[in-house]
Amino acid sequence: MSEYLLNSVKERYGAIAASTLSGGDAGVRSIAEAFGYSAEELAAIPEQANMGLSCGNPTATAHLKPGEVVVDLGSGGGLDVFLAAQKVGPSGRVIGIDMTPEMIARAQQNAKSSGYENVAFHLATIDKLPLADASVDCVLSNCVINLAPDKPAVFREIFRVLKPGGRLAVSDIALKGELPKEIASNLAAYTGCIAGAIPISQYREALLAAGFAHVATIANGTDLNAYAKAEIQSSCCSGTAQVAASTNAPTGSCCSQQKEPSQSELQKLLSRYDVNAVAASFKIYALKPETGNALNPAAGGV
Repeated sequence: MSEYLLNSVKERYGAIAASTLSGGDAGVRSIAEAFGYSAEELAAIPEQANMGLSCGNPTATAHLKPGEVVVDLGSGGGLDVFLAAQKVGPSGRVIGIDMTPEMIARAQQNAKSSGYENVAFHLATIDKLPLADASVDCVLSNCVINLAPDKPAVFREIFRVLKPGGRLAVSDIALKGELPKEIASNLAAYTGCIAGAIPISQYREALLAAGFAHVATIANGTDLNAYAKAEIQSSCCSGTAQVAASTNAPTGSCCSQQKEPSQSELQKLLSRYDVNAVAASFKIYALKPETGNALNPAAGGV
């Protein structure tokens, strides 16, 4: 089942990466601004890096410093990578991790065309990072961990690669109530970052179990319907009908169901429920203790 979910996510985001969605679209910009990016930040990065996939702005609150090594899990077109690269400067380095080849290609082209020399992108899943133990100062992620079938494995990997005293700064969708069964069992809702979300209490417990300390979770208070209001498919897995039109998505996939920009499968589903009543975008912070792996018997990889 987890392999099926991963393949569905790859298909969905591969289609988005191959589309013409960009920060040049008013709807895409409005989503990014609704979830915390300033107009100045968006103007400072390649337009192709922003596809309206965010549910927060982790770089704004990660306290990044010059010279740090930063990793972005599920880096997409590179939006947060490029913002982080500006903060860590030429003496620092930012590494993007994404499992979708089309996203990696788009991000690499963005870096090349804009002259970023302190960034790199690697094709990998976020539960098996191609990074050395204790090699990273800060790990970012933006609306991606909810898509991982094995979230405890992701948290253990993050703990492994962080240096003692390193930190996690995440924006993600998590639950504050029980999802209706119709949403919880829907594939489009999974690839749309809703059905794969876990209760925020479980999120916290899993981070603590992985060895993290000082875990903090703060609801952003942002209306999750910002996506629909922007006339883009609801949830952080946004994308207009052009995605379906420009790809040969298999019949029955969440990509193939879109008839009109405002009538996607997921929008129709969520129109029957108030998703804000049971889910929210959260800022999630955690620190790896200075003592290293003492609190985490599972550290060392997955």
